[in-house]
Amino acid sequence: MADGSLRKRGDKWYYSFEAGHVDGKRRRIERCGGDTKAEAAAAMREFKNGGVKVNLNSMSVHDYFMYWYQNYVQKNLKLNTQRNYLNVINKYIDPVLGRYLLKTIGPAALQKMMNDLGESELSKHSVEIIMTVVRKGFKMAVFPYQLIKENPASYIEMPKYDQQVEKTREDLKITTMDQYQQILDMTPFSNPFNVPLQIAFGTGMRRGEVCGLEWNAVDLEAHTIDIHQTMLQLDKKWIISTPKTQASYRNILIGQSLVDLLKRKRKDQMEQKMRYGKYYYDSNFVCTKENGQPVTPYSIKYHADKVQKDLGFLFNFHSLRHTHATMLLENGANIKEIQARLGHSRIATTMDTYSHVTRKMKTETVDIFEKMMHNQND
Repeated sequence: MADGSLRKRGDKWYYSFEAGHVDGKRRRIERCGGDTKAEAAAAMREFKNGGVKVNLNSMSVHDYFMYWYQNYVQKNLKLNTQRNYLNVINKYIDPVLGRYLLKTIGPAALQKMMNDLGESELSKHSVEIIMTVVRKGFKMAVFPYQLIKENPASYIEMPKYDQQVEKTREDLKITTMDQYQQILDMTPFSNPFNVPLQIAFGTGMRRGEVCGLEWNAVDLEAHTIDIHQTMLQLDKKWIISTPKTQASYRNILIGQSLVDLLKRKRKDQMEQKMRYGKYYYDSNFVCTKENGQPVTPYSIKYHADKVQKDLGFLFNFHSLRHTHATMLLENGANIKEIQARLGHSRIATTMDTYSHVTRKMKTETVDIFEKMMHNQND
């Protein structure tokens, strides 16, 4: 919602603000705020904070989704999810549906919006996220808010997409050992990308988990890393937040090569702290630059993009997570262990993501059974 304005009409003071779109143009809403300018200003602040009861007869879809965002999304969902939902509301829901009255919106208008999105350049996953926001938002308008009697989004369906049977190595940007060595060659230990690169390759940790890793979560004697937080980046600022899901809280074993790297990094940090003195950025983060400042998600993205550009093969930081899991699966690791190591909530997610490997595993399992039967008949 844009900043509002106040004005006096007759004996009353009114507050107004821009909301919704009609034919690509913003529409302005004005409401009575009280007998004084101060009362109108207070009423406008209360409305922006979601504390005012709006007359159902005049509540637009825009008004409702702003109310829902302020009272549910901001108070209950993680920061990244809040940002994603607000982007969906502002970019996809509001321009198409914002002008409609909440009480008159029907399934036909919602389905048309979804069908149009299905014909756009958006990926299936992006449209699924939009569908989730639409369904959840309208569902809560029925209960607990009791603003409408029936959820119009209950009847809408996803647009039809060509189904891809399974994800390929190319889809996941799997990195070969030769390619990984090329990346290491161009990022020496002094490069701030080196340690995050090797941690992700050796553990399958997510980008935010790597950036948010602190020394108190690393046990070099027990060879374990405890994952209980993640770093999020908001423009130029970063914050520490809780992991993506409950399953993302996990304790994983690491190998000796990674232990040796972490010992070297810890020693280097102490040396750099003495070298920089009062100018050293003192923190407890594992992945830091020479001056002690933490390596952020945006910094990692920059270096990963540079790798792809300079070396000429498909690569992003998430490639390392997929590569880690694929290598383990191809070498006989248990799928349930991989699920726990990656922090997937459901084993189906692991199976579906790495179907290019699990299909091979299924074939090998059948071959083993056939070999047993052949030996038995002999």
